[in-house]
Amino acid sequence: MYFLSHLWEKDSVERELEAVEGEGQKSLAVTRDNMAQLEEVRHRAKQDMTLHLREYQELMNLKLALDIEIATYMQLLEGEERSISLKFYKELQEHGADELLKRVYGNFLVSPVSGYNVSLLYDLDAVPADKQDVIHQAGMLKRNCFASVFEKYFKFQEEGREGEARAVVHYRDDESMYLEAKKDRVTVVFSTVFKDDDDVIIGKVFMQEFKEGRRASHTAPQVLFSHRESPLELKDTDAAVGDNIGYITFVLFPRHTSLNSRDNNINLIHTFRDYLHYHIKCSKAYIHTRMRAKTSDFLKVLNRARPDAEKKEMKTITGKTFTR
Repeated sequence: MYFLSHLWEKDSVERELEAVEGEGQKSLAVTRDNMAQLEEVRHRAKQDMTLHLREYQELMNLKLALDIEIATYMQLLEGEERSISLKFYKELQEHGADELLKRVYGNFLVSPVSGYNVSLLYDLDAVPADKQDVIHQAGMLKRNCFASVFEKYFKFQEEGREGEARAVVHYRDDESMYLEAKKDRVTVVFSTVFKDDDDVIIGKVFMQEFKEGRRASHTAPQVLFSHRESPLELKDTDAAVGDNIGYITFVLFPRHTSLNSRDNNINLIHTFRDYLHYHIKCSKAYIHTRMRAKTSDFLKVLNRARPDAEKKEMKTITGKTFTR
């Protein structure tokens, strides 16, 4: 009798093991299906994020242009005077900023207001016939201050003058712009500081897009990006180095510095640093938003895929029942 009791107990344990193994196989199959579904959702999310990021960049470009134009009109509506203060204006004066502003603004250029480097004064009771052009040039005041150094070195390249001293403009406390002219090109280098490690990664992605753009258009300037170390053009200078330092180099050829295209290229290149960091911030905000949305979707999928625990009533060899 004792032997038969052990046999019954053994059979009961084996049946329980078979039942548990069967449940485990079912749970494993469900888990694999859920993992496949999650992988498919992740893949679609990655594709959607890439598409939305491109669309977002286009919208941000448009928004930036509109913001600049609106700010210009608002400043003109607020008063007759337009002034600007730049910490590095003395460096621009060395490259002919005063002469260029006089040429562009003429009698609108007046003695600077206290605390400013440049002031423009407009008589709103005697609005000129070409008022749209006047408004446009007023909004381009900072650009025209920058333009002096670009026009100077574009002219050096046009005249084939080589060996001229490199221009250095400290446009921010810890960032600088370098210009150097040779017979066949003008090299423009921006140094920039990335506040976060994430900024470095996104910045590299942006610069890779610029390289890809050159493949699509052979007329585009060559764009180089170096991280931590300064480019070869600045090896003999005191250019800063470090993990959060980046250098963007534009190589402009005669087709970019010619009279027909130089104005547009100056418009684009002098704000490149702001353009880069603006889009880095927008990209981070967009990525965070998408990540939060996708995380919420993943949690919903996981909650739907969670198997309901089935309660089974089992009996022991002695006849007692228990819930498993």
